[in-house]
Amino acid sequence: MKMKTKTAFIFDLDGVIVDTAKYHFIAWQRLAKKLDIDFTEKENEQLKGVSRVKSLEKILSWGHKSISDETFQELMHDKNQDYLNLISKMDENEILPGVKNFLTTLRENDHPISLGSASKNAKTILKAVNLLEIFDVIVDGNHVEKGKPDPEVFLKACDQLHTEPKNAIVFEDSIAGIQAANAGGMMSIGIGKKEVLHEADYCFENFNQFDYEFFQKIISQTEI
Repeated sequence: MKMKTKTAFIFDLDGVIVDTAKYHFIAWQRLAKKLDIDFTEKENEQLKGVSRVKSLEKILSWGHKSISDETFQELMHDKNQDYLNLISKMDENEILPGVKNFLTTLRENDHPISLGSASKNAKTILKAVNLLEIFDVIVDGNHVEKGKPDPEVFLKACDQLHTEPKNAIVFEDSIAGIQAANAGGMMSIGIGKKEVLHEADYCFENFNQFDYEFFQKIISQTEI
């Protein structure tokens, strides 16, 4: 009899595990203001799950601005430094409701756990909130060439966890992330507003709206 493979759980970082999205918003808004470009929550929603390069390209296109490659690199560096300053004082209180208990339960039940994030500061953030050791694998913006909605980040996570994509469940707060999970053949769980994440297989406002038992009921569909 063939042994079942434990379902793997893959998590985005920003807006799923911690609310660093608010710090990204502040940093991008400050940068856009310097360029005399309007930047509101509406524009910020379109940057969720998107790489730093693509994000700046979008902002410049919205403002119909053209800059040199050198200035582009300087702006990316300045934005990241601003962001790093904002997150430098993070601690465990920044972990979103229900997340730590759910991760602990997954660990207790021997499920492979991975991060799948566009952030290049993922390890710094996870270390600050004392969650780094709970992940078996960290795949972030330093390890991928293609940003979401391309599924590369999640496929790499599956590969490093030695898990087939069909046996993986992805948690995302962005439409680009949901599309990436779906494109990769994984189950997608939206964390946020259903009207935004309507392409997800399931959607919840936060981690307190479900428990491990919910996934035990659907895991039989993903395990082999």
